Amino acid sequence: MKYENVCVETVVCRLPEEIVTTEEIETRLQPVYERLHLHSGRLELMTGIKERRLWPRGTRVGQQSIITARDALEKSFLEPEKIGALVHGSVCRDFLEPATACGVHAGVGLSEKCMIFDVSNACLGILTGMLQIANMIELGEIEAGIVVGTEDSRSLLETTIQQMNEDTSLTRQSIKPLFASLTIGSASAAMVLTHKNISRSKNHLLGAKVLANTRFCHLCQSDEENRMGDSMKTDSEELLIQGVDTARRLFPEFLKELGWTRESFSRYFCHQVGKAHQKLVINSLGLDPAGDFSTLEFMGNTGSAALPSALALGLQQGICEPGSCSALLGIGSGINSLMLGIRWGETEPDAR
Repeated sequence: MKYENVCVETVVCRLPEEIVTTEEIETRLQPVYERLHLHSGRLELMTGIKERRLWPRGTRVGQQSIITARDALEKSFLEPEKIGALVHGSVCRDFLEPATACGVHAGVGLSEKCMIFDVSNACLGILTGMLQIANMIELGEIEAGIVVGTEDSRSLLETTIQQMNEDTSLTRQSIKPLFASLTIGSASAAMVLTHKNISRSKNHLLGAKVLANTRFCHLCQSDEENRMGDSMKTDSEELLIQGVDTARRLFPEFLKELGWTRESFSRYFCHQVGKAHQKLVINSLGLDPAGDFSTLEFMGNTGSAALPSALALGLQQGICEPGSCSALLGIGSGINSLMLGIRWGETEPDAR
């Protein structure tokens, strides 16, 4: 996929105020740690995650997505009627029916002619929604669109802690699939994409490439009877190996699609999982570690919002220079990998 007419106008994120440290989680896990003779400090040592954030109890993800989408729209300087599509792309959603995008559409106040739908693709949901909007812009169906998503980890985190403490049948081996759920954090992210003719940012989306490796779709799954994801079992070690291998296979095809070499982009943003994943991705793809931008230490793994949030924070810090290129390197359970390339432009003066 190559794009001639698509710009990434704005990228924003919102982080919850409540912070839960890894040390606090391990304090709550003392019953199972003592029973299985596990040492405190192992979770941060394994993952590099010091803390993660939680939305207030009872939060609906759609309400957070409304705020984030409004922020992205305001920063784009576009009128609401310009938005031709709204995609909600997070793992978390308010209902099985209707689409969470419906409530977000109403809350943001978009046109009744705006296409709205949810996209579900694990940690690649927001990036997948980004592609859907980009394709519509490139085809001339719409001039602009918003993709947004909010992940709420509180229920999964608290349910996992309770399960680990109360299930006395757990062993040092059988408890391993539960540890990944302790790394999950909460965040909200949104992007506005536009046709280049109405873009102020001139941040050109150059292209994308995808690879599906669904032989390993069983490595990370929520319980089938619990569709809202309050319980998750993950073969972290095998998922790490196969996920990075999927990205390794896709990466040269991605470079070929965009006509790039590894030197063509100065910054890259990966899905934020843990330090072992981060190191293996960098080594397997032959990347310069200095080009990475990491948020996992203070955010944990925020699902579909992880990579977009890292991108938003990196842009806030000014790490992407005008005229330079960046790669978005996504990996999601399933297993799927999705990679995108962006060339950053000069933002026009505020004309409001």
